[in-house]
Amino acid sequence: MLIKELNEGELVARFEEILPEGDRTMIGIGDDCAQIAAPEGNFIVTTDVIVEDEHFHRYWSDPEQIGARIAAQNLSDIAGMGGRTSGLVVTLAVTADTEVEWLMGVVQGIADRARQAGAGVVGGDLSAGEKMVLSVTAFGYCEGEPVVRAGARPGDVLAASGKHGLSNAGLELLLGGHVDPKIRDDEGMGEFAEALNVYRAPVPPLETGPAAAKAGATAMMDLSDGIAMDGGRMARASKVVIELDRSELEKHAAPLAHMAKVCGKDPMSWVLGGGEDHGMLAAFPPDIALPEGFHPLGKIRACNEGESPALLLDGVEVRGGWDHFQN
Repeated sequence: MLIKELNEGELVARFEEILPEGDRTMIGIGDDCAQIAAPEGNFIVTTDVIVEDEHFHRYWSDPEQIGARIAAQNLSDIAGMGGRTSGLVVTLAVTADTEVEWLMGVVQGIADRARQAGAGVVGGDLSAGEKMVLSVTAFGYCEGEPVVRAGARPGDVLAASGKHGLSNAGLELLLGGHVDPKIRDDEGMGEFAEALNVYRAPVPPLETGPAAAKAGATAMMDLSDGIAMDGGRMARASKVVIELDRSELEKHAAPLAHMAKVCGKDPMSWVLGGGEDHGMLAAFPPDIALPEGFHPLGKIRACNEGESPALLLDGVEVRGGWDHFQN
């Protein structure tokens, strides 16, 4: 059955059968607005959009993976400020000749990730379009004050959770034709399975965000655009210099070496510049133990006279990562 064979109300009714309501939902799907409880008073919101053939391709991702991907991006942003997600709103533009079953797979992918995070899917909008565009807005809360990227202080330790470079490795394997995109099972993907799965449907370490906030992180953000890009953003926002530790970065580059050789790439470039692994990048006071799931990446110092805030590796400023209008 195709989308055009159902009216909007019938399609939304099918969505409602799949989507979780969420414990904090006071008014959900069916009214002009949703109402979400926020007893802590720290209400945070984020949004992301993915566009077909720009951020994903139907021929190398399952519909569930596409849904999980957009959900993960938003859930990770909330966690990146030390928060938890309470609700999601989904906006979808899709071609009229899309199979209903395929679309329900996308919805299922969103629903599964929202449910795992304890969040509801409480509304959205649906439209026809020339290609699929999927946007999610996430609402969340912090038990304390949100942790922003501008709070890093001289003397702090820079640390991160999750792995680095895997998503970029998966993308390069697909772009370079080194794997058959039709093969989706772990056995068939073999040694490349983890990288391909992380690219297609990242699994952010969401619990490390609130854990970092509770432990006293002074600054934090989601690693969506890579250490080089996001680390530079933190340095500039906090008006400090961040010095990366090469030996720590090399620990994360080593497991990528074989895939990098296959793709003709430098694994360190994936560790530094690869985005969409969606771990947390955080600064911690030097006298506290790093929370479980975090590993050190460097140190933070004040800017010397005449020096601008920057991210440095071996004394040289590191730039790069993903930019929607420069890549």
